Amino acid sequence: MSKTLPKGHKKLLNAWAFYDWANSVYNLTISSAVFPIFWGALTIIKDNEGNIINDTVHFLGYDFNNDSLISYVTAIAFLVVSFISPFLSGIADYVGNKKNFLKFFCYLGALSCIGLYWFSLEHLWFGLLCYFLALIGFWASLVFYNSYLPDIAYPEQQDAISAKGYSLGYFGSVLLLAINLVMILFYEFFGFESAGEPTRLSFVMVGIWWIGFSQYTYYYLPKGNKKEVLTKAIIFNGFKELKMIWIALQNDIKLRRYLTAFFVYSMAVQTIMLIATYFGIEELDWGDQDATFGLIISILLIQVVAILGAFLTSMASSKYGNIRTLITINFIWIGLCIYAYTITTPFQFYIAAAIVGLVMGGIQALSRSTYSKFLPKDAVDTASYFSFYDVSEKIGIVIGMFSYGIIAQLTGSVRYSILFLILFFVVGLILLFRVPRNN
Repeated sequence: MSKTLPKGHKKLLNAWAFYDWANSVYNLTISSAVFPIFWGALTIIKDNEGNIINDTVHFLGYDFNNDSLISYVTAIAFLVVSFISPFLSGIADYVGNKKNFLKFFCYLGALSCIGLYWFSLEHLWFGLLCYFLALIGFWASLVFYNSYLPDIAYPEQQDAISAKGYSLGYFGSVLLLAINLVMILFYEFFGFESAGEPTRLSFVMVGIWWIGFSQYTYYYLPKGNKKEVLTKAIIFNGFKELKMIWIALQNDIKLRRYLTAFFVYSMAVQTIMLIATYFGIEELDWGDQDATFGLIISILLIQVVAILGAFLTSMASSKYGNIRTLITINFIWIGLCIYAYTITTPFQFYIAAAIVGLVMGGIQALSRSTYSKFLPKDAVDTASYFSFYDVSEKIGIVIGMFSYGIIAQLTGSVRYSILFLILFFVVGLILLFRVPRNN
């Protein structure tokens, strides 16, 4: 039985933030670290000197560049999330059961992660389906998770608790990834015949971790704001509410301009986060170093530095304002993309990883809390507002991932895709300068 606590209560805020601890293991292990390396090992054939001689995957009667195929599956999954979010948020707002939807997508994502244990080229459709559903479960759950922020925290609390959520996520995901890394590197000590078995087992551990730790969040989160009977008439209510929000945005210059800027720069941020490891696998000369160890260490470095980045950004936003801080972070991202285009060695990749971590944690936490602070003071159906936010983000990711996949397919290198993403940051930066800066 859940416990009801008043808005702003410390336990309620901590319970909300703790869901980041539970679900961020998916983002790190599946999206960023272990699965990309697993996918590369499964789909790339190298010669004795470590040079790639084939990275083509045959699927549904077509030959795909391995990076392009996984980026297309990722983009399609995000497209599905952006389409179903309005349905789900509208229903949740009407019947007041946001927590049930949060649970459903949590369990869908976690069980799909467990299903990745059986991923193989012989049954590629099943593996990609599990990857597809895990992504949908993770991101669809965030629609409801993020929408709780203005419900459980007052405006003056939102920057700090948002940063705390991301920080907990980084701590938790790093802890599990470290355990997985030890199992993979020292597989013989744990009784495994090869590194493949603990790699697959790490996917199972993600699912169990996600389900298990989320129970603390569910115990304290309220059910929802409204209690109305679900009818057929409200199935499309989410789209109706999004239309109302779109109309409302025409009279809210600050929110409209901020959301437009966020839509553009988040295309690049999310795409880079999703492809960073694939870049490291195919574009770097690892020499005698263990590529798996080096890549996971770089991902761990990103997570650790991101903890610092989230708190430094929160402090900077308090002193200089949210928009000014976001402008600075976007300038850093532009410089980072230019630098990434030139790197060829693991050491250079580690430097890039440290910078990514510093700005990744900051831009995610601050973007979410800035949007929450810009919402109208009398907003009641916060899930619909955050659905609009998430739909914008997901459509941006679809555009970013398809752009990445097409460029990688045409050029055979993700290096040019990184260079192309600079355009999104430049446009986002210009748009941020147009947001009224009185915060």
